[in-house]
Amino acid sequence: MKITDISPENEKLYFCCLEDWSEDMKEAGDGKQKWYEYMKDKGLKVKFALDDNNVIGGMIQYVPIEHSMVEGENLYVVLCIWVHGHKQGRGDYRKRGMGKALLRAAEEDVRQSGAKGLVTWGLLIPVFMQASWFKRHGYKVVDKAGIMRLMWKPFDENANPPKFMKPKKLPGKGKETVNVTIFRNGWCPNFNIAYERTIRASKEFPGKVSLTEYNTNDKALLNEWGISDGLFIDGKEINTGPAPSYKKLVKKISNRAKKIKQTSN
Repeated sequence: MKITDISPENEKLYFCCLEDWSEDMKEAGDGKQKWYEYMKDKGLKVKFALDDNNVIGGMIQYVPIEHSMVEGENLYVVLCIWVHGHKQGRGDYRKRGMGKALLRAAEEDVRQSGAKGLVTWGLLIPVFMQASWFKRHGYKVVDKAGIMRLMWKPFDENANPPKFMKPKKLPGKGKETVNVTIFRNGWCPNFNIAYERTIRASKEFPGKVSLTEYNTNDKALLNEWGISDGLFIDGKEINTGPAPSYKKLVKKISNRAKKIKQTSN
């Protein structure tokens, strides 16, 4: 096994998070590619884990904290670390030490950059990015948000702990139309799938939906709202992990449109 940096030859695998076999990924659009082009000169780091046959089985991406959903200074944030675990495509690469090797490589890279620590988020439920896995590798919880935990490993005793960015305001309900609001920066194809499906679903209701999309790579806009990624239908946040189906999104918008019509009659 070896760890390598991203290169023009493997960028496409990065854009689809190694799931080049996935039909769902085809719905993600080019959001991640655009984000990568925007971020690659702003400190974004991407590394791959390759097996002995030079097949990529895992990846990690991390950015300076000012380009993340976390507040802090002189730190890097792991947006995700992912080892391919599906039978489709390249197959299951879990339990081979790729995740551990990727995390170590990122830590060493961040140390050499002069940053004071590495930050990550973890989930309490048994899916990917498990908080318990990071704990085993020396990360400590510094903030909480629902089933998410913010964790870090400081490299400097003078480092200040980070915290989750909190929403400063939320989208409201529409009076005559359904208010659909998307906050997107593009780093996660799963989120992009949800957003692209929402845009398509909104088009099923001409004249009945007001669709607003915010590009949260705009720092001023991100600071104004305090929301890095999110989907709201008439003020209600929609869970995008995993991405809701197109049919489910159509139903949610339809239900809201019916209620608005009943209220106006």
